[in-house]
Amino acid sequence: MVLESLFNPFAVKRKPWEMFFAGVIYSLISLFLAYISFRDYSGLILVFLIVMSAIPLVYTAIKNEEEIDMKIKSEWRILKEHSKVLMFLLYFFVGVVMGLTVAYVFLPSSMVSEIFSIQTQAMVNVQTNVQGGITLFGLFQAIFVNNLKVLMFCLVFSFLFGAGAIFILTWNASVVAVAVGALIKSSLAEIAAEAGSVTLVNYLSVGTFSFFRFMFHGFVEIAAYFIAGIAGSIISIAVIKHNLQDETVLFDSISLVLLSLGVLLFAALMEVYITPIFFGW
Repeated sequence: MVLESLFNPFAVKRKPWEMFFAGVIYSLISLFLAYISFRDYSGLILVFLIVMSAIPLVYTAIKNEEEIDMKIKSEWRILKEHSKVLMFLLYFFVGVVMGLTVAYVFLPSSMVSEIFSIQTQAMVNVQTNVQGGITLFGLFQAIFVNNLKVLMFCLVFSFLFGAGAIFILTWNASVVAVAVGALIKSSLAEIAAEAGSVTLVNYLSVGTFSFFRFMFHGFVEIAAYFIAGIAGSIISIAVIKHNLQDETVLFDSISLVLLSLGVLLFAALMEVYITPIFFGW
C-alpha cells in the first residue's frame, strides 16, 4: 500500500513527530477521496479511509508492545516503552486534527457543510449531553461520565479488533477539528467586521488560541483514550498468541487501564476548573 510505505512503524517509534505528518497527509488525501467518491457520506467515509491508512502502522506498533511485555519483566521499563507508542499516537491524532481543521477553515462553506455535517451534529450532541450540570461539579460529572463512555469504547474496540481504538480516536479527531475550525471562522469573522480585513497575524493568533482552547485539556484526555486502547490491543494480541496466561501481560494491561482512568479524571478536572481560567467558556 502506497500510503503505508511512506512511514516505517519502527523508525517512527524512534521519531514520533513523523506521525504528525502522517496524520496531516492521511487526513487530507482521505477527505479528497471521500468527497469525490461518496459525497453524501463523506464525513464518515473520510474517517474510515484515515483509519485504513493508519491501521498497518498502529497494529505493528501495538504488536511490538505485546512482545515487549513478554521480554521485559519490570513494569516501570514496560511503561517507559509504552510511552513511546503513546507519543507516536498523540502526534498522529494532532496531525489529523490539524489537517482537517485546515480543510474546514479554507475550503468553500458549501463543501465544508457537506463534508462535516455529521461531525457538526455530533459536536452539538456532545454539548447538549454535558450541559445538564448547573454547578461546576455537575458539569464535571457530566463531562467525566461522557468521556468514560468513550474510554470504554476504546478499550472494547481495541480488544475486539486489535487496533480498533484508532477508529474511535480518528472520529474524535474529526469532531475536534470541526470545533476548532468553527471557533477560528467565527473569531476571524468578528475581526473582519471590526477591522475590515484579516491579516496573516490574525490567522496565526486565532488559530493558535482556538487549537489550545480545545487541546489544552484535550491532550490529556486523548492520552487517556490511547492508553486504554494500548491496553485493549495488548490483551487482544495476547489472546490470539495464547500469551494471556503470562502474568506480566495481564498485570501490564490492568496497570494501563487504571492509569487511563486516572488520566481521564485529571483531564475532566482540567476541562472544568483550569481551561476556563486561560481560555474562558
